[in-house]
Amino acid sequence: MFDAPEPWQLMKDQMENQTRVMEFILMGFGNLHSFRIVFFILFLIIFLFTVMGNFLLIILVSTNVQLQSPMYYFLCHLSFSDLVIVTNTLPNMLGAILLGGQKMTYLGCITQLYFFSGTTVTECFLLPVMSYDRYLAICNPLRYSSIMDLKCRIYLSIWPWLLGLTLNFTIVLPISNFNFCHDNIIDHIYCELFPLQKLSCSDTSFVELEVFLFSLPIFICPFGFIVGTYVYIFLAIFRIPTTTGKKKSFSTCSSHLIVVGTFYGTLTAKYMIPSKGHTLLINKILSLLHTVFTPLFNPMIYSFRNQDIKMALKKISGQK
Repeated sequence: MFDAPEPWQLMKDQMENQTRVMEFILMGFGNLHSFRIVFFILFLIIFLFTVMGNFLLIILVSTNVQLQSPMYYFLCHLSFSDLVIVTNTLPNMLGAILLGGQKMTYLGCITQLYFFSGTTVTECFLLPVMSYDRYLAICNPLRYSSIMDLKCRIYLSIWPWLLGLTLNFTIVLPISNFNFCHDNIIDHIYCELFPLQKLSCSDTSFVELEVFLFSLPIFICPFGFIVGTYVYIFLAIFRIPTTTGKKKSFSTCSSHLIVVGTFYGTLTAKYMIPSKGHTLLINKILSLLHTVFTPLFNPMIYSFRNQDIKMALKKISGQK
């Protein structure tokens, strides 16, 4: 007769038989076949326009005296966060489209997840700051300049970044300790939480609990604050006696409302609606809306609907 192996020996043999994943293969949109070059060129053009649009908006606000108000200061931070999102995700997605799959190291995937999630959380806090700025400008115009001074602007712009990068770190850190065994194919357009959870052979219940608990302060509370401020803003606008005054006040808020609607609309569809009702293609499309088209449309929305930015664009192009 032979002796039964010790439990620790069984665990050791099992671990030795597993191959720890050190790199991932990002599939993007999978088999595009003959349409691969067409999609690559399309998204490359979108990527270039997104980078140029947001970068131009930052340059305009930074160099034009007429755009030195708090509203445009916060808009620069929104454009910068959009730049981080699109430059963090699209290059790898373009590689996956062109090559039929893009290799990413384990560290590269975790880094992409951290900066993508961190900037998304930052925007969740930055948009309420922008709504508070509009609330002060319309509901308390006499004290607006004294309250929203340079110190207050810097304080209100730093906190969203600190909260976004710090809160996100507490979620990404446990994910970085996941074990990924055998399967290393991420059938998505970038490294995201849910695909990584499916690939992991570790217990992911703690991370799932963290995401659920953080959804209230990160998503629901900021959105509720925005709704509350705009209730007061609309009440103040309706009390303005002249039609011209009402239109002027509403025009300063309309661009922000459109951005809030697109941002929270895509997040709600992607994260708040149960994923069981989504096919893999729908998940990719919703991710595409958030990471590609929202950063593309944000500078367009503010440019086309804002007279000050239109004048700054004409000035920089030499038009009268």
